[in-house]
Amino acid sequence: MSRLRAAGCVFAEEEAELLAAAADTPERLADLVERRVAGLPLEHLLGWAEFCGLRVGVDPGVFVPRARTALLVSAATAVTGPGAAVLDLCCGSGAAALVLAGRLRPRWLAAADLDPAAVACARRNLAHLGVPVYQGDLYEPVPTEWRGRLDLIVANAPYVPTEAVALMPPEARLHEASVALDGGSDGLAVLRRVARGAVHWLAPGGHLAVEAGVGQVEALCAALADLGLTPSVAYDEELDATAVTARRPG
Repeated sequence: MSRLRAAGCVFAEEEAELLAAAADTPERLADLVERRVAGLPLEHLLGWAEFCGLRVGVDPGVFVPRARTALLVSAATAVTGPGAAVLDLCCGSGAAALVLAGRLRPRWLAAADLDPAAVACARRNLAHLGVPVYQGDLYEPVPTEWRGRLDLIVANAPYVPTEAVALMPPEARLHEASVALDGGSDGLAVLRRVARGAVHWLAPGGHLAVEAGVGQVEALCAALADLGLTPSVAYDEELDATAVTARRPG
């Protein structure tokens, strides 16, 4: 624990307990501690992350689900009834889809991501639910029969401005795929593409739910409104989180 604390781990005691539980030998524990001190994300070492009360498998290199994204899942659930048709874009490990499966009991649920490592990870996490995970650029790999029929699209798309990626904690910028972090010059490049596609993939009355930075809300809501969607914003100070939902009229 002292080595973890000296390395700057804020929750050194808790991390030490988790690493000890994950190690089956003293040698394995020493290796895990050494790698953690070197800066590897705790979740990649453990092989899982806690999200909304669930343990979600997380492979090396895959985006680690953040606690703040609980707001996105709650906002999405609040605007969607049970039995919905749901698509989780930029799914990463599949964490959001995993939680939504339990909360919404959707009639159809699928996930998609561009990163092959994330897709492989999400497929393992969602296999027991029979949820398909497609690999490709946003809506491109999604079966076309669902175009115009989705009740909910959730997207924890990258929204960090390109210049700000270098300022992120090393755990993220060095050990997670850049495609999961870099949102372009203003952080909204991918989110704008998600929104443009949502107009065509949502059923009338369906909702898009995304996460964004608080300073991006005005521009994002303007872009959504320009597409004919009706945006709404949710904040959570404790989680330091912002979620935006947008309804397709109809």
